[in-house]
Parts: sequence; C-alpha cells; structure tokens
Amino acid sequence: MSIGILFSEQLREYDFGPGHPFRGDRYLVFPDFLKKNLPEDDNYRMFPAEPASEEDLRLICVQEYIDFTRDYYRAVNLGISYGGDFYRYHSGDNLPAGRPGKLEEAARYIIGQAKEACRLVQGGDFQKVVSLGGGLHHAKPSYGEGFCLYNDVAFAGRFLLEKYGLTRVLILDTDAHAGNGTGEYFYGEPRVLFIDIHQDPRTLYPGTGFVRQIGAGEGTGFTVNIPMPVGAGDESYRMVFESVVEPLCREFRPEIIIRNGGSDPHFSDGLTGLGLTVPGFHMLGERVREMSRICGGREIDLIASGYNAEVLPHAWLALLSGLAGFPVELKEPSVSPRLRSDDSSADTGKVIREVRDTLKEYWSCLR
Repeated sequence: MSIGILFSEQLREYDFGPGHPFRGDRYLVFPDFLKKNLPEDDNYRMFPAEPASEEDLRLICVQEYIDFTRDYYRAVNLGISYGGDFYRYHSGDNLPAGRPGKLEEAARYIIGQAKEACRLVQGGDFQKVVSLGGGLHHAKPSYGEGFCLYNDVAFAGRFLLEKYGLTRVLILDTDAHAGNGTGEYFYGEPRVLFIDIHQDPRTLYPGTGFVRQIGAGEGTGFTVNIPMPVGAGDESYRMVFESVVEPLCREFRPEIIIRNGGSDPHFSDGLTGLGLTVPGFHMLGERVREMSRICGGREIDLIASGYNAEVLPHAWLALLSGLAGFPVELKEPSVSPRLRSDDSSADTGKVIREVRDTLKEYWSCLR
C-alpha cells in the first residue's frame, strides 16, 4: 500500500540543545534508515510541507503565547538573552540547553505537516499519511511543556472538524506519556473520541490520564484513558486493543483516525517504563490499519517520540510497516538490554475492567 510521508529538512532544527533528551538528530537518522531498509518505489512518497502561518497557529493557540514563543526561541537560537517570564508560557522541560536549533520555526513545519496530512487524506491523494516529527501532544493553547511547543495532534483534529466538517474523529494516543494537552483541547467535545494508552500516571510525567478522567459536559464519555502498569508489553497491548480500543472504534464509527506516538513505550527507552518490543510496535500499526477499514482506510499518523537512539529507527519502521503492510524484517537492536518478560497481564486485566466499568454507561460495547 502506497502511503504519503511528510518530512522537511528543517525538522532537524527541532533541537533543544546539547544534553537535552530531545535532539534533532532523530530527523537525520530515520529517513536514511527508512530508505536503506525500504526503497521508496511504490511503497511510499516522501515530500515536504509548508510551515504553518500565524492564522494556522491561532486555531490552537492564543496570540500572546504565539508571540512569546516565536520571539523567545528565535532569540536563544541566536545566542541572545531574551527578557520576559519564560515560566508563564513554558515548563522547564522546554528550556533549551546550550545553543538550541531553530525550534519555533521547526515547530511551524510540524503544524504545516499536520495541515497537509489532512488535505492529502481528505482530498483522496492517499488513504494514509505519516508526519515525521508529529505528535507534540503536551502543548496547550497558552502553555508549552513536555518538549512540545505547538500541538499538531490538536491542530489536525480541529482542522478536520472546522475545515472539512467531520463529526466523528478518533484520536488514538499510544505515546508512553499521557497526552494531557490533546486531552484538554477535546475534553468537552463529543465529535472527538480521544483514546489514550499510556504508562500509569502515578509513575510517569505528566501525572494525569487516570481512568476516571472521562470528559466533561457534552464530551463526557468521549475521553478514554488507559493507564498501563509498569512493564506492560506486547500481550498487555493486545488485550487493551481487543477489549477496549477496537470495540470503541466499531461503535463510534470514525470518519478518520489520527494516531500519535513514537518509540518510547519500548522496554529499553531511557525515560519510560513500559515493555513493548519492536514486533509489538508492528502489531500496534497492524491494529490501527485494521481499525481504519471502518473509515475507508483514512488515517493520519504522527511520529516523534523515543529516547533510545538505537531503538528509535527500528520501532518507527515497525510502526510504519504494520500500518501500511510493508514486508520488512523486524529486529531488536543488539544493544538493547535483556528483554523483560511481560508479567503485567494480570494488572492490565484489572485496568481493562476498571475502564469498561467506568465507561459502560456511555458505550454499549463495554457493558
């Protein structure tokens, strides 16, 4: 299946500087790794997108936040001291280390890619489009955190609702960290079903994403948090998809699926504590591909995270190959620590029962 892959050379500038966990070299490594393991041919087409305009950013951010973020990060890239209250607009996670890249400019390309992904899928150019560098799910309308400046997941969701008039958008967040920013954007929105699979928030940033957080007002029941126990691996994810995610997808019948998340649920990631293997990421992609049949194959995939540089390209390729049905060889990098067995199935079962019991009032498939 031919898919579209959006990638701009400018993404290498999304770099918080020496010593920071999020460096721009991931955007140098993966495109080369992809082409080495899977020729473009009829498999995919890779092309750039235009950066987002101020008008685009105002769809998801207040102007005051845009102004500060633009001016601050442009100044620090040039080595210029910038006045103003940084912590009013950003958390310490977003504080650059040393000399950062052109972060704000690169962030605009990520939003631009989300916009182009919507256009390509809705226009029928591709059934599936991948945005490399996307999935900045912690950013909020007036506050940036978690290495995220502008939330492209929220942008894609809002753009599809407002520009194309969709009424049923499924956002599936599989990043190890809860998508607190995305969740806030759509907490009261019944046109968006937000399903977030993440590590137990008692053990990982941002400390939110509990089962009882199910939305508000007309959006009550349309936020589904699935906090995975530490160590949860392939079997636990299989259980969650079969017992919660896939039944909800069938009942909601989305017009499109947006999935975000990179390699940080891998068992050897440096910042998290989950247990997915490289084949587990392939399974995750396959599950999303099967789910997308409900909406004519229409799916947007946003991939950025992962904090083990050796694992990242293997896991990203596994996600893509599962999503598109590419026949590629999947290997665990030899540098990875010894694989922990997934002994979290029993605890995952408890989480599943809690989710189903909490949401059964709103979804017949969970009764």
